[in-house]
Amino acid sequence: MKLKGEKQESSDCNEGSKGKMTLLLALVALISAFGSSFQYGYNVSVINSPAPYMQDFYNQTYFNRSGVPMDSGFQTLLWSLTVSMYPLGGFFGSLMVWSLVNNCGRKGTLLINNLFSIAAAILMGTSELAKTFEVIILSRVIMGIYAGLASSVVPMFLGEMSPKNLRGAIGVVPQLFITLGILVAQILGLNSVLGNAKGWPVLLGLTGIPSLIQLLTLPFFPESPRYLLIQKGNEEQARQALQKLRGCDDVDDEMEEMRQEEQSEKEEGHFSVLSLCTFRGLRWQLISIIVMMMGQQLSGVNAVFYYADRIFQSAGVDSNSVQYVTVSIGAINVVMTLLAVFIVESLGRRILLLAGFGLCCVSCAVLTLALNLQTTVSWMSYLSIVCVIVYIIGHAIGASPIPFVMITEMFLQSSRPAAFMVGGSVHWLCNFTVGLVFLYMEAGLGPYSFLIFCAICLATIVYIFFIVPETKNKTFMEINRIMAKRNKVEIQEDKEEFEDFHTVPGLQAEKKEISSSEL
Repeated sequence: MKLKGEKQESSDCNEGSKGKMTLLLALVALISAFGSSFQYGYNVSVINSPAPYMQDFYNQTYFNRSGVPMDSGFQTLLWSLTVSMYPLGGFFGSLMVWSLVNNCGRKGTLLINNLFSIAAAILMGTSELAKTFEVIILSRVIMGIYAGLASSVVPMFLGEMSPKNLRGAIGVVPQLFITLGILVAQILGLNSVLGNAKGWPVLLGLTGIPSLIQLLTLPFFPESPRYLLIQKGNEEQARQALQKLRGCDDVDDEMEEMRQEEQSEKEEGHFSVLSLCTFRGLRWQLISIIVMMMGQQLSGVNAVFYYADRIFQSAGVDSNSVQYVTVSIGAINVVMTLLAVFIVESLGRRILLLAGFGLCCVSCAVLTLALNLQTTVSWMSYLSIVCVIVYIIGHAIGASPIPFVMITEMFLQSSRPAAFMVGGSVHWLCNFTVGLVFLYMEAGLGPYSFLIFCAICLATIVYIFFIVPETKNKTFMEINRIMAKRNKVEIQEDKEEFEDFHTVPGLQAEKKEISSSEL
């Protein structure tokens, strides 16, 4: 993608250059994704490597207080809470999205959110010094709230700022930084780096640094132009923000498109979650994001990572080297997500979703076979490794990044916050559920548990194939018209017709019934 300077002749803009990546837009994407999405990924995997040392700290602290060793059952409970409080906090964070983004704006919400991360980082980094393990569990909830907000607000913020031909690529950037966060946590968590008895408090505390950088730099960048125009009604500020982001003065076409969106939804105001769930004009959009989010989390990505160490050991990898293999899987995840950034605009969202879930589906089916036969057929353990890698590739190119892009694209401005709140809640609840249920599934079904994930992937593929439209290179209003046909409602397309219609009081109630674009 080509970088473009701030100043350009307006004639260049008219010739289509305004759809190119500008330096300012690239910086906004990098700073918001590094300061927020990166930490989501970092805190997913940061406690995996130092787990034995942290559990020893829990035990020693309890012994120093009470004079007796901690009961093994109680220690298991405390560690389960340490792990599971993160997705539970993410669920609580996703419930805060609607009120914060509507009242504080997209940029304002990201800046406020940094305070959660910095506070949690200080608490976790000083927990050993303070001789308290309770603050680690509390901090995991706080970091979860932070991640719950970040996972929704960053894609929303970047999606609203991007030109339509770059919206998919920029929309995948947050997921790229999530995978980078996972990889960095895996590298820093190596025993030879910080994943040891002395280094783990530093490892946990480092999460505050990206937030601090974002807190100091993001205020100098513009707010979402759509938020400024459609929700704040400030046309001048919206125009200035858009001119800065596009690097040129001529932004009339985009301003006009935003005005059409503003007019089409003037009557409704902000959608609450309840009104979103009951509004006929958004029925299939809502069902689609729920299905895609459930498919993303219930497709077994956590289970594959959980099984990975065991699969590599069974293939003859030395137990001391397994952590390096885990890092290599994290690196594959980053590389394939980076690939998705560059191919999402050429191949489209639907192809990546179908291919991604398809690879996951086939991998789970073959992995079930390979795990069952690896004791009798020697080369099956190597087939298991191939399945893990193919699965990671599938999830990285489609199942992980694209659903959040689709939430941005399938909803207009007034319904988007509520849609992200629903999508985020489903995302984190399913994440929490898999964490709770998988150990029991694995104990009861063994390798056959992957058949359940295979079936979920297949069901998601079928739904996407028949229902989800291609949104590549379309404006939000164009996507809205496509979905209106599926919802079997009419929309008011002509601006003058809309104004005439708007002035007839008797038609107001009828208008709400028939217009899917009044979001």
